[in-house]
Amino acid sequence: MNKLLIPLALLMLWSCTGQEPEQPNIIFIMTDDHAYQAVGAYGSEINTTPNLDRIADQGIIFRNSFVCNSICAPSRAALLTGKHSHANGHLDNRHRFDSSQVTFPKLLRAAGYQTALIGKWHLKSDPTGFDYWNILPGQGSYYNPDFIEMGRRYRDTGYATTIITDLAIEWLGKRDTTQPFCLMVHHKAPHRNWMPDTVDFDLYDNTRFPVPENFFDTYEGREAAAAQEMSVIKDMRMASDLKITGSAGDSAPSHERDFIWYINHRLTPEQRAAWLKEYDSLSRAFVADPPTGDSLAIYKLNRYLTDYLRTIESVDRNTGRLLDYLESEGLMKNTLVVYTSDQGFYLGEHGWFDKRFMYEESFRTPLMMRLPDNYPVRGEVTQMVQNIDFAPTFLDMAGIEPPEDIQGVSLVPLLKGSKPKRWRDALYYHYYEYPAEHAVKRHYGIRTDRYKLIHFYNDIDKWELYDLVNDPHEMNNLIDDSEYDRVEADLRQRLDGLRKLYNVPDEG
Repeated sequence: MNKLLIPLALLMLWSCTGQEPEQPNIIFIMTDDHAYQAVGAYGSEINTTPNLDRIADQGIIFRNSFVCNSICAPSRAALLTGKHSHANGHLDNRHRFDSSQVTFPKLLRAAGYQTALIGKWHLKSDPTGFDYWNILPGQGSYYNPDFIEMGRRYRDTGYATTIITDLAIEWLGKRDTTQPFCLMVHHKAPHRNWMPDTVDFDLYDNTRFPVPENFFDTYEGREAAAAQEMSVIKDMRMASDLKITGSAGDSAPSHERDFIWYINHRLTPEQRAAWLKEYDSLSRAFVADPPTGDSLAIYKLNRYLTDYLRTIESVDRNTGRLLDYLESEGLMKNTLVVYTSDQGFYLGEHGWFDKRFMYEESFRTPLMMRLPDNYPVRGEVTQMVQNIDFAPTFLDMAGIEPPEDIQGVSLVPLLKGSKPKRWRDALYYHYYEYPAEHAVKRHYGIRTDRYKLIHFYNDIDKWELYDLVNDPHEMNNLIDDSEYDRVEADLRQRLDGLRKLYNVPDEG
């Protein structure tokens, strides 16, 4: 039977019986580049996130949640389709998402769900499968963002995270209350270039954040890591990233001049006054007495983290607003609330910002769920899960058979407290965007509960092997260590098996 006919038949059955469908509502909150290291529930030592922690405290927290391709657009394509990048065709940020393919919102909608998407889309094609969509064009703007609402472009006044939350709550208030709904709330924050809400400008003032122990990594034995261009020390932009203007004088590069133009022309007079009050004195102090050497490196790290965490403060506050609304409207009983990020992020580990590598900080992502009341599990889930698992999970919860070509697996058995004996014991990862910004080489690999094997290919042919128990920060490449020969041989065989399982084209 055609997969789309099954939910249509279910919808007709509900119409004939006159009963409201019992499927759970779904609210899927996703941020962009939110590191698990900056979530209170994951033990953050640099910030607090009390409202995000509410989701974990009232539900479950996944301790081993990962992505299949740590970059924005491919991650979004994977969650919509339940397929790895090669299978859904969206390999990197330069591609255009094929919106004609089957996605879980389309199947939910066909089964009687109201579907809505609000916030960041970043897939170039228009959203499909949604009754309502209102998206940021491209990366969007933190201040006074443009939106495209069902094809109509307009500009709103305010801060993006707050506006997106306002729009989500407004849509919830207007929905048809006789139907289940799936609402996707996609925030721009905390994506580069980390521009905080003006109400958070005093947060973390004069804070000195702990320096990661591998911040001054020399990348010995890791050629691909040495070749990247995402160093806090070398590659951060003084104005647009760190908000320090005037340090380059008349020789400021065009992107820095463009940033200053943005501040002068995009912000309202009130926003610009608050901005100058916050950052002008910082810039003057830096230009008057610039730090050097290691002191400059640590200065840049602190500047970066201050604004990065300020943008997360707004995410946390606005998530609290959304949760409060759900509680006040009595929606929590039958609503799944998911919080995650499209990938992880480096907060100075290995000396980096950004993502892309298969190393833990960008491969791993936060994932917390507040479950409907009829799901018994609370606390921690330790099994390895991946972003290709979202689509089959939501379909399973709605009673919809997932398409046969979905590559993820439903998490519902874990949500019901089951301990599946045959749960996956290894994950596959593949990054394609090279040559491109940040110069991270193409690579693919396998991760088990203890080991990780990575193959960098294309203009390079290097392998890396890590023992995550003895080397959790992935500093010691064991590929030439004879003591790990048997481990390596086993991982290579299992990696080949995963590539065959997922029908990965033979390259590299």
